Order: sequence, then structure tokens, then C-alpha cells
Amino acid sequence: MNQQDIQNIGQQLHNALSTRQAMTPLTEMHPDMTLEQAYQVQLAMIQPRLDAGKRVVGKKIGVTSKVVMDMLGVDQPDFGHLLSDMLHADGAAIAINSLIAPKAEGEIAFVLKDDLYGPGITVADVLRATAYVMPCFEIVDSRIRDWKIRIQDTVADNASAGAFVLGGQSVDPRDVDLACVGMTLEKNGEVVATGAGAAALGHPANAVAWLANTLGHLGIGLKKGEIILSGSLAAMVPVQSGDQLRISLGDIGSAAVRFV
Repeated sequence: MNQQDIQNIGQQLHNALSTRQAMTPLTEMHPDMTLEQAYQVQLAMIQPRLDAGKRVVGKKIGVTSKVVMDMLGVDQPDFGHLLSDMLHADGAAIAINSLIAPKAEGEIAFVLKDDLYGPGITVADVLRATAYVMPCFEIVDSRIRDWKIRIQDTVADNASAGAFVLGGQSVDPRDVDLACVGMTLEKNGEVVATGAGAAALGHPANAVAWLANTLGHLGIGLKKGEIILSGSLAAMVPVQSGDQLRISLGDIGSAAVRFV
């Protein structure tokens, strides 16, 4: 693959996002695509949105559980960019026709008060640099048809980022044991998933440290004010129009979202 190929694939993914029309898996069309090239495609995919005035407000970390790593045949997480038009407030109504095949995940969001530049970042560094954590729904969505993805597909597709919803509460991360925080996810009043903070690389701050160190090797830092989604605490939950979801995250709080 050359740079023109990378730009073309990024534009195709952007078009799939804009038209809500899923496309053939990239790894079928480009079986030689490397992970590094997939990240370059990711940047090409989001560039038209930046050109249109959207802002990067943070990062999302994906593939944080061993089950998903094994499914995708990798031994590390991935990351994508959060843009300003993806952010929704607690209780938001999200139009289902703005997405292709959405699924919801319960997560812990970190909001930074200081920059984090790796490598060498530890969990203690992450906790010191975090202003507060919040309950969060990440709405993942794949521009790849039927979610038939390998790691290169989801990385190129901005880590399958769709939207995210921040809860109305926030707490100091040093005031709660993030690894032991329990999560309950309800869909239309029924509990459909449970999990704990340890599901994200053993501790959510481990995931943020991984991201800071990975970006640090590329000469990129996490910036003050950025929102970092630390990874799903349970299995993804498919959603459709009319669904109402709520997560409760121990001492951190709750978040709700509905789809219309």
C-alpha cells in the first residue's frame, strides 16, 4: 500500500460514515495492510471532519479484554480519536439512523487535568494527572459490513468509534478503587451485562497508561482537558430504536442514553 491507497481508503471510510452505508472488510480488499498503515488510514478517515470544523476532544481505547484480543489475534489494545460531534450529555437521545450497526458499552471515562507524555507513564502518573473520572456509555459502530473485522479493519475505522455519553457525576479517581468498581448495564429495565473496572487491562488506569506510552513512542502526548475512554467493562450490547440504557458504576455514578 502506498500513501495514495491510504488516502483513498480513508475517504471511503469517511463516505461510509457519512452515508451510513457499510463497506466490504478492508482486510479482504487489502490483505497486506499493516497495523501501522491502518492507523494512517484512521487519520485520513477523520481528516474531513476536522476540515469541517470538528475538534479532537480525546481518545478511546479498545480491545482491552483478553477475549477480544484473542478474537482479533492481537496482544495489545488499540485506540481511536474522539471528535466533538460524538459527545452527548447524560440522558441524551441518539438517532439510530445516524449510525449503521450500533452497540453500547459501559466504561469509565478519565478527564485529564495535566498532560501525559510517555513512555514511562505508570498508573500512579495517570491518577495524578486525572481531574476526575465519570461513568460513560461508548456507542461503538462499524463502517465495516456485519462487523466482520480484523484488528486492521477496526483501527482504520477509527477503532469503531461512533458516539459517547458522559454521566452527570464525577469523582476523584484516588477516592475509589477503580479496579473493583462494579458495573451494571440495564437495557429497557432489564440487566443485560455486568462487569468491573478490572476488565480493562486489570485496572482502567493501566489502559490509559498504555495509551500514553504507545503515543509517547510516536512523539504524541495526551493533553490537559482530554477525555479518555478506558475500555469496555462487559460485552457489547446491540441497540435499536426505542431502547433505553442505563449503567450504574459503583461509587462513580450512573449514565443513561436512549435511541430514537
